[in-house]
Amino acid sequence: MDAFVVALQAHFEPHRNPEKAAALSRYMKNQFPFLGIQTPERKALLKHFLLAYGVPSPQQLPAIVRGLWQLHEREYTIVALDLLEKNIKHMNASFLPLMEEIITTKSWWDTVDYIAPRLVGTIFTISPEHIDEYVTKWMQSGNIWLQRTALLFQLKYKQKTDIQLLFSLIQELSHSKEFFIQKAIGWVLREYAKTDADAVRQFVQNHHLAPLSKREALKHIGIKNKASGQIV
Repeated sequence: MDAFVVALQAHFEPHRNPEKAAALSRYMKNQFPFLGIQTPERKALLKHFLLAYGVPSPQQLPAIVRGLWQLHEREYTIVALDLLEKNIKHMNASFLPLMEEIITTKSWWDTVDYIAPRLVGTIFTISPEHIDEYVTKWMQSGNIWLQRTALLFQLKYKQKTDIQLLFSLIQELSHSKEFFIQKAIGWVLREYAKTDADAVRQFVQNHHLAPLSKREALKHIGIKNKASGQIV
């Protein structure tokens, strides 16, 4: 295992808290074990560790991320994401295969919802020529986490959102029975409504969406009554 990962694990292990670990695991539907280190303590421990070892370079990151991903406790997975974000300005399309790997390994909403807008979304602003290639592949994969990433990578794009792409992806997945797909559709529409509420209302009115997706999309904007024109 990478020496950086071994040292980091040794730095974190003494801070195990079984009681907090059990609570965190329950919150995550018992999908993963935890050390029991909550976010403020995790960030403080990582900051202290990096003062001694330094932030890994972009060249070092893939091996370190894969090493952390192999450890059982979820905190190490989240630390891997913290390290990736610290290098985000230096990441380009060469990191997309790694993004696919961590999206589809030990998959759950906590990692995918971090990776999609904060990592993949940023990489695609740097290398937009790769959007069509990867989004097409992810949509055809049948993997709900890659599909969720395709929906959510533009979550923070605001005025720069490719509306045609977003709406076409939603239409393609609108009949999905998967909770995490229906929720993502509603979430990304609700977020884009902060930029263009009318466009979201019109889309919801004119297209079939699962009740969950529709409810989430309109949560803060309502929909216009066709007869009166009032927001209801």
